[in-house]
Amino acid sequence: MNRWLLLILLVTPNLWAQVPDVELQRTRQTASRLVVLPDGNIFADFGRAAFGQIEITVRSASAGDTLRLHLGECCREGRVDRSPGGSRRYRLVTVPLKEGTHTYHPDIPKDGRNTSGTAIRMPRDVGEVMPFRYVEVEGCRGDLSADDLIRIAVNVKFDDEMAYFRCSDSILNAVWELCKYSVKATSFSGYYVDGDRERIPYEADALINQLCHYATDCSYDVARRTFAYLMDHPTWPTEWCLQMVLIAWYDYLYTGNTELIMRYADDLRAHTLLALRDSVTGLITTRRGQPADMLRSIHRNEPLRDIVDWPHSGTLGLAEGQGGEDDGFVYTDFNAVVNAYHYAAVKHLAEMFAAIGKKNEAEELAAYAKNFTDVFVRAFLDTERGIFIDGMDENHASLHANMFAAVFGLVPEEYRESVAHFIVSRGMACSVYGAQFLLDALYDLGQPDAALALLTSQSDRSWVNMMREGSTVTMEAWGNRWKPNQDWNHAWGAAPANIIPFRLMGVRPLAPAFDVVEIRPQLGSLSRAECRVPSPKGPITVRLSDGCLSVDLPKGVKAKVYLPQQEGKSHKCVKGYVRGSKSWRICTGNIQ
Repeated sequence: MNRWLLLILLVTPNLWAQVPDVELQRTRQTASRLVVLPDGNIFADFGRAAFGQIEITVRSASAGDTLRLHLGECCREGRVDRSPGGSRRYRLVTVPLKEGTHTYHPDIPKDGRNTSGTAIRMPRDVGEVMPFRYVEVEGCRGDLSADDLIRIAVNVKFDDEMAYFRCSDSILNAVWELCKYSVKATSFSGYYVDGDRERIPYEADALINQLCHYATDCSYDVARRTFAYLMDHPTWPTEWCLQMVLIAWYDYLYTGNTELIMRYADDLRAHTLLALRDSVTGLITTRRGQPADMLRSIHRNEPLRDIVDWPHSGTLGLAEGQGGEDDGFVYTDFNAVVNAYHYAAVKHLAEMFAAIGKKNEAEELAAYAKNFTDVFVRAFLDTERGIFIDGMDENHASLHANMFAAVFGLVPEEYRESVAHFIVSRGMACSVYGAQFLLDALYDLGQPDAALALLTSQSDRSWVNMMREGSTVTMEAWGNRWKPNQDWNHAWGAAPANIIPFRLMGVRPLAPAFDVVEIRPQLGSLSRAECRVPSPKGPITVRLSDGCLSVDLPKGVKAKVYLPQQEGKSHKCVKGYVRGSKSWRICTGNIQ
């Protein structure tokens, strides 16, 4: 080995263990609809948007003619929308023709923003791509068949049959398909990125994308690759920093793999932000100084800033005078959302350190987390109203302060009902990112009907609205009016891809690598539903209909199974566990 390379590796330990590249696959696709327009242009619809390239085979009587290909995500009045606005994509690709019949592979023009700076570049052997559903061919002087116009879609290898979901509600089925496809379509770079506008990995996008990917395919390398990248290229929000611990935790829980924990143990501890703990309150804060050595430990030069949800402002709002997706959250020195994340990071790091034999550190962190529960409740719980406030000594209570307290297990038992009532009353007062945690909280608090109502809502703040506005991949926001510069290919909006199997169908690991799983369906008003959930040991299949639950488990998996009671909110646990390698049918608590 070159001695200089060896020296670099010795002083930069993380370079020893770079995760392997993921393989991108290219799939040739024909249009689902081909129409000749009145002016002779040919309009092609590929059915769904994909990141890809275009191939066209045409005959020209002589050299010198030029084809003009209009590629876009949006359609208006039966044509490719050439001014879609925001970050919705349109490109004009010109193709100089040669005499005779030839097949052309024109280059996709690069976008200046997402192919420079810190943006993830496409591999040279793949080339530039763009997201498009529609193609309008201008200047074609002969017939063009579907086989003459090919879209080459680019994404990581994805097993479309690994996961499925079907139920008695056609809207929910469509939402599932939208979100599942979004995981595949947005994997074009081999990393979890924030959509096509920037093509930059962000921790929050990575966390939701990771859960959705784990729920829809038995594939883990993209999450690990993105995690390694973000360790060296962190972004600015405080909560995003804390999410790095959760990304490592989910990788361990869902796969049983401890490599990330061992490799990044010191980094993970730094990302709990214990260094920002205030000695008086016991809470963490970013507003009373961020020591330089702390910032270096999380690989940052600039200070962190609290985010809660995004965007904070713009031409959007949930109420008069309120311009953001954070439900009017009031930002103070001691932030309830930031501290809820801090608790979750410390708690899960304790479990991860125990898994790799760091017994003393694990016990220290576990004791800290247990004590922090009381610190958090004293600081943020308004006992008169029975809900959580945004900041210490602040009166305003937002959806976010309450849903994050709930999803991270910080709500005392006697206040679960009041917190649940408040969360339900706020509706979808959060972004598509916040929806992940809102739905998690509703299922944790035993509110499946409220969760199902949001999943199947047809309001303008819903997944149905994304489809209604014309997108076939989840959007960055609920719709164009909520974030005018948004893109139409943002997997952080795909939360139902994991919420449906993990929460509504209730299939979640209790022990790493699915050695033990919980099956706790919360169907709400659905009369029937079935799903297949990937796991490292094989798929888990669950069917629920007419009060009976059928479970197929792979060998080596033990399941703790719950049946919903008639009112649909509480559960009755089947005594003991059911084990893999055979099918189980459970009716009213009796295993058959």
